Amino acid sequence: MPAKILGIEYHLPERVETNEDLQRENPDWRMDQLTAKLGIKARHIAAPSETSCDLGYAAAKKLLDRGLVPPESIDYLIFCTQSPDYFLPTGACLLQQRLGLGKHVAAFDFNLGCSGYVYGLQMAKAFIVSGEARNVLLVTGETYTKFIHPRDRTVRALFGDGAAATLIGHTTEGDGIGQFELGSDGAGAQNLIVPAGAARVPCSRETSQEYTDNAGCVRSRENLFMDGPAIFTFAISAVPKMVDALLKKTGFTANDIDWFVYHQANRYMLEELARRSHIPTDRMIIDLADVGNTVSASIPIALQRAVAKGQIRPGQRLLLAGFGVGYSWGACDVVWSA
Repeated sequence: MPAKILGIEYHLPERVETNEDLQRENPDWRMDQLTAKLGIKARHIAAPSETSCDLGYAAAKKLLDRGLVPPESIDYLIFCTQSPDYFLPTGACLLQQRLGLGKHVAAFDFNLGCSGYVYGLQMAKAFIVSGEARNVLLVTGETYTKFIHPRDRTVRALFGDGAAATLIGHTTEGDGIGQFELGSDGAGAQNLIVPAGAARVPCSRETSQEYTDNAGCVRSRENLFMDGPAIFTFAISAVPKMVDALLKKTGFTANDIDWFVYHQANRYMLEELARRSHIPTDRMIIDLADVGNTVSASIPIALQRAVAKGQIRPGQRLLLAGFGVGYSWGACDVVWSA
């Protein structure tokens, strides 16, 4: 395992929206039921002028200020987001300049959601193993709330904004980032989508028309749409298989894993995934009550918060698993050393 995570930092927007706020704004919503099921009590909301690059910059600056490696030894900057500042240029190039990194840095974005962090780790490891990079800065940041209609309780109570920055470097200590198991199924693309606003369906008077679905949720085609039951069915089918395949590939069993750090989708889904994979819930990191589902940033945010609490310690073996929009999924094993 020649690559390892050197450190993680995260950043959340200043504004906090609580379930009490949502209940006052929407008296017909049963926020008590949503809180009990989702395990989310509040989420951070980006300001109107605040972007995923802004959040990513704040997280990356915090990480670079720790001085884990000389800035000139960072050779790649990878930015994962589905809510970019612009169609072009790439946000990674903006971050390279804003962070003051050298012009030798290769910078690029990739568009992936809840599995994006694991995909990013695999790319970072590949660059380091190949000798192409000494250190890789992986930034994951989302402002999904900008896509959400305020009267769509399906997603408004679920998603929050945030970003994380992870530094990946070389190790000779025999621990670090291990094996990966990845996959995708575009047949599920329509179940979590912003239907209009890009090249396939440009914004128009028709796409901006609001409608109310059978559940009483309001949105237009320019807003985020999620078929919750379909996403749940996908996750409970794909994720246990993915975890089993990864464990078989590594030769480990679930008992060899100290902590399972899954994408923080919602409490109900995480507990059901733990049950189906026969994972004790006391070894499953569930930490989303005050941040919600932060998409590609959820795994590193949960990781760093667990480290700060003393739950995750050096030498422990972790299994990271992301899954969602695409559909896409990815898992890897990591020996923690940061």
